[in-house]
Amino acid sequence: MKRNLNRWPLWLAAVLALLCAFSLWRLWAVSNLLTSQQAAERWRGEGTEGFAQMSCFMPPVAQLTLDDAYKFRNDMAQKLKGAGYDLDNLKSLYHDAWSTFRTVKVSNGRNSGDVQAIAVGGDFFDFHPLRLVSGSYIRPDDVMDDRVLLDKETAWLLFGAVDVAGLSFSLNGTPFVAAGVYEREKDVFSKTAYGDAMTIYMSFSAFQRLNSTDSALVDKGMESINTIACYELIMAEPVRGFVYSSVTDKFPVKNTMFAENTYRFDLDRLFRLFSNRISRSMLPSALAIPYWENAARAAEDRAVLWLVLAVVSGSFPVILLLYTAVRSAVRGKRKLETELLPGAKTRSREFLRARSRRRWEKKHPGEY
Repeated sequence: MKRNLNRWPLWLAAVLALLCAFSLWRLWAVSNLLTSQQAAERWRGEGTEGFAQMSCFMPPVAQLTLDDAYKFRNDMAQKLKGAGYDLDNLKSLYHDAWSTFRTVKVSNGRNSGDVQAIAVGGDFFDFHPLRLVSGSYIRPDDVMDDRVLLDKETAWLLFGAVDVAGLSFSLNGTPFVAAGVYEREKDVFSKTAYGDAMTIYMSFSAFQRLNSTDSALVDKGMESINTIACYELIMAEPVRGFVYSSVTDKFPVKNTMFAENTYRFDLDRLFRLFSNRISRSMLPSALAIPYWENAARAAEDRAVLWLVLAVVSGSFPVILLLYTAVRSAVRGKRKLETELLPGAKTRSREFLRARSRRRWEKKHPGEY
């Protein structure tokens, strides 16, 4: 019984080591779950050039226009030029997209409902590669900007089907055409952040045109609804921190919240989040945060929990291993001093005496 009791630390260490390994695996899984946070990695592909992805979220009173976004893009180009990059290849060094949000009414004459419209510009779906059920994405080079991407729920509401590309409907009474249907993300964070609201994606230019004809918005003076709420970018990064310092230095809107998507699940940042877990939940101002950023923040919180669990569960096995190593070293030292060294010293003295005697006998033959 005593022998079994002496083994309980080993059993506990084994269980905690397995828990630590499981926590590290879950941490890795959560950190690599959201495709919206991996745009820089996809953009780099198999190349060796370093890239970083950032997101900028504007407060509601701010007005970031398309002209501001284009000027900011030029400012970033100058930053890249100063870092030694060739601007003739700017498209491969800088990639951006933007979006804003508003609730609109969809109708096809028979069925109607309120949906959230996400107006997008740039290469938005390179940052957010939603899974298509039918049809295609909307793109900046589309000849017409009246194509709209529907989620499955909106498609079923309007048409009772998902193969609806080319079918007509209206947004706030203005005619549009279905480009295709997408499926919502399946991960728990996106599903929770997405909620139950039906959502469509439309071009930013069509969104502005739609709002310009809405007399209610015009009467209320809501010009800011036509401006950018979320700006995202991928940029070449020769050294870590280059993109963040460049963006925060030149971004034209004050009180903007910046997110370093590429590094948000790095261990050092997760440890900082844990130490600042109270203030992290308190945003400095009311921000129009899209669902994919709320999903990423929830994933960060979950990653922090798995990291803490991994550290706590892994501490005892590591301490026990160090204790065992130190104890073995001390025992080995004692055995060396009490058993091996005395015998070695005796044998060494005998060897030296025998060698000295042989030398003396060789120099004085016949005297012994």
